[in-house]
Amino acid sequence: MGIFEPFRAVGYITSSVPFSVQRLGTETFVTVSIGKAWQIYNCAKLNLVLVGPQLPKKIRALASYRDYTFAAYGSEIAVFKRVHQVATWSNHKAKVNHLLLFGEHILSVDVEGNIFIWAFKETEQNPSPAGQILLDKKFSPSCIMHPDTYLNKVILGSQEGALQLWNVSTKKKLYEFKGWKSPICCCVSSPALDVIAIGCGDGKIHVHNIRYDKEVVSFSHSTRGAVTALSFSTDGQPLLACGGSSGVISIWNLEKRRLQSVIRDAHDSSIVSLHFFANEPVLMSSSVDNSVKMWIFDTSDGDPRLLRFRSGHSAPPMCIKFYANGRHILSAGQDRAFRLFSVVQDQQSRELSQRHVSKRAKKLKLKEEEIKLKPVIAFDVAEIRERDWCNVVTCHMDTSQAYVWRLQNFVLGEHILTPSAENQTPVKACAISACGNFAVLGTTGGWIERFNLQSGISRGSYIDFSEGKNSAHDGEIVGLACDSTNTVMVSAAYPGDVKVWDFKGRELKSRWEIGCSLVKMVYHRSNGLLATVADDLVIRLFDVIALRMVRKFEGHTDRITDVCFSEDGKWLLTSSMDGTLRIWDVILARQIDAIQVDVSITALSLSPNMDVLATTHVDQNGVYLWVNQAMFSGSTDIQSYGSGNKVLSVKLPSVASAEGSQENDSEKFASNPPQFIGTGHFPNSEKQIPDLVTLSLLPKSQWQSLINLDIIKERNKPIEPPKKPEKAPFFLPSIASLSGEILFNQDESADAENDTQASRAVKPKQPSDLPLSEFLHFLQTSVETNSFTALTDYLKSLSPSALDMELRMLQVIDDLDEQESERRPELHHIELLLDYFVHETSCRNNFEFIQAVIRLFLKIHGETIRCQSKLQEKAKELLEIQSGVWQRVDKLFQGCRCMVTFLSNSQF
Repeated sequence: MGIFEPFRAVGYITSSVPFSVQRLGTETFVTVSIGKAWQIYNCAKLNLVLVGPQLPKKIRALASYRDYTFAAYGSEIAVFKRVHQVATWSNHKAKVNHLLLFGEHILSVDVEGNIFIWAFKETEQNPSPAGQILLDKKFSPSCIMHPDTYLNKVILGSQEGALQLWNVSTKKKLYEFKGWKSPICCCVSSPALDVIAIGCGDGKIHVHNIRYDKEVVSFSHSTRGAVTALSFSTDGQPLLACGGSSGVISIWNLEKRRLQSVIRDAHDSSIVSLHFFANEPVLMSSSVDNSVKMWIFDTSDGDPRLLRFRSGHSAPPMCIKFYANGRHILSAGQDRAFRLFSVVQDQQSRELSQRHVSKRAKKLKLKEEEIKLKPVIAFDVAEIRERDWCNVVTCHMDTSQAYVWRLQNFVLGEHILTPSAENQTPVKACAISACGNFAVLGTTGGWIERFNLQSGISRGSYIDFSEGKNSAHDGEIVGLACDSTNTVMVSAAYPGDVKVWDFKGRELKSRWEIGCSLVKMVYHRSNGLLATVADDLVIRLFDVIALRMVRKFEGHTDRITDVCFSEDGKWLLTSSMDGTLRIWDVILARQIDAIQVDVSITALSLSPNMDVLATTHVDQNGVYLWVNQAMFSGSTDIQSYGSGNKVLSVKLPSVASAEGSQENDSEKFASNPPQFIGTGHFPNSEKQIPDLVTLSLLPKSQWQSLINLDIIKERNKPIEPPKKPEKAPFFLPSIASLSGEILFNQDESADAENDTQASRAVKPKQPSDLPLSEFLHFLQTSVETNSFTALTDYLKSLSPSALDMELRMLQVIDDLDEQESERRPELHHIELLLDYFVHETSCRNNFEFIQAVIRLFLKIHGETIRCQSKLQEKAKELLEIQSGVWQRVDKLFQGCRCMVTFLSNSQF
């Protein structure tokens, strides 16, 4: 076990597997693959609803039916009911490439031509297939579909270009179509009977009548490449959408038999799936570029426009940094996109705008990639000036200018920072001052210049005049940093020299030589430590004030890719192409933890709270999150978590976070909600953490209202008492009276009821004959079984006023002597409640809720407990346990306060 444990991955939207669309009630859901896991989006707003668990291998095919999700990985098929895997089908010997929902059956096709028929509703009782079909060896299946109204029949397309019609009930081949001498990539059924569309590898679309084996019409895709996806419109418009390997979507008008519109920049890579929603002018598309988009046909010219979309990096990110106190992550990727990912809520993730890229690309008839800025290689951010002006500066590959961004609006800023050097060279490093007013840029030619972020005007350059130079350094600038008081600025260059400058005067104060080429530099403002990474794989720490080396760390065996300090400056985290992540203790000058991952880390960033670590990896499009175990456990001893000099092998985080699954409560999608006693929705904790208290997970307003119930009732009391009506309704019979008041006739039934009530008042029932309320029933049952979980769940389900009424029903108003008290059931129930409080307080479970209930209970029954000696003994027992628990809790809080005070006052 290491200090950082895998948590989850963000930034994954879809992969190269076609999605599966299903409609439940009035809402539509789409199931997509994201590598080894799958997730479900609600198409209304494309918000994430469900995330499936991690599978051993990458998913190759998907299918869905109501609560069931079928995922083929390798030669096996996993069956999920919601997020729980209920079966695994393992009859295939080869890799499964296709899954088809066929009524109450699933058809699976592997690369060797084996087709298995599965009855998934009988999965738990009978996991074996209901039938099998073996195709010819010369027939390599490439797609499968079911023609509408064709009972028990499917059509299979092949890479050889042939089509076959099979009856899955009789397991016989009915007909074979000649084909078009080109590999068939996709086929789809049309709203017209007996008509299907076939997409071929040569870029042609054939609309074919399978009943007469005649071609209706043929189209050629507008761009080169294979046709990878097809979909027919079902809202009355005769449209056929076609997606190709170039990322272009073509819309064909079937009535006019011509091209209606083309979405040239639909996706950056090959189209995987297309789907027209039933009876809606909305088209959904997915691509290998890690995006899902929805297009609506509501314009006058018939061209579709982008309705909504979800996207992530289509190429691996190169540099990341936490933002907004660890809630967001800024990420720059090789796909020329600058993105913001939310750690808390996935819907808040977005790409920062680059000034109407799509409009400019359409006007200039270019791709969006050609219009976008080049990939970001370095950036810096200052949160202090987010509301005032641009607070992000980015350096781009082979670009002699730096760009600024306004994160408040998520847009590119209005200024472009261009260094005024004689020889314009690409900007390689940047830094923003602690005040957020200035940005410092360093170029490949060794030029360093300072700019004002508000106006974008240059405020001078840093030049080393000691040796007659016309620049700051002789070589490429690899790192820049400003201190917390705008006193000094530190720069490092590739030749191996580090210089300290006066920030305002721009004069050189000191310098020192490392002795080898530098590749990266990181500065910690709080303690003034500078970490440098050299070609000799040694990390050196320098004290900028004392101008001397204070630490030296060795251990990596390959190129070091990134380095960062913790917020308190006590840890130094480094990553390398050798696949290791190492954590160094700056104070103790030694390695405290090291983990080995399958894919090398390219960039890393630790949140300001030190609770989450974000990493990016080679050939991975997502950002991976790791949690700090020392922050979420009772022990503060790092040695119990760190591995020291040992290197532990750890798997990368999966997309799902909670033990392989993540579920969002959605009433539309949830068919089997968890059942709890009463009407509450808060399950009891299954495991109590030693020496700690467990909270109830109730909203604060619910248990806090129990304490302030009298104030709430007084505040909600009506201002005026209710008034009698001046006139009674005309349809009520009334009689005259001497006082002038309106009196109503009482019918015989009312008189009979009054007589019954009077007889009950004369001869009341014994208290033992009265039926117990639901509250008392749970109380007695819990005491008898010594299990108070059901009673606690019932109390948590009650509203504050209802719980107050239940406790007041046990209130004893009249004075009783010792003999009469033994016969009153109310005192017995109060005694049982005291036993319940003793048990729950000693268990330290639902702590804040139980404390609020005890306070309300003592407020109502305190006088009764004082007068009864039997209840006083129970109250003393409760007091002793309560005092012990509070002393322990206060001791823990006191230790936490001391630790926080020590960390805030400690300085290296």
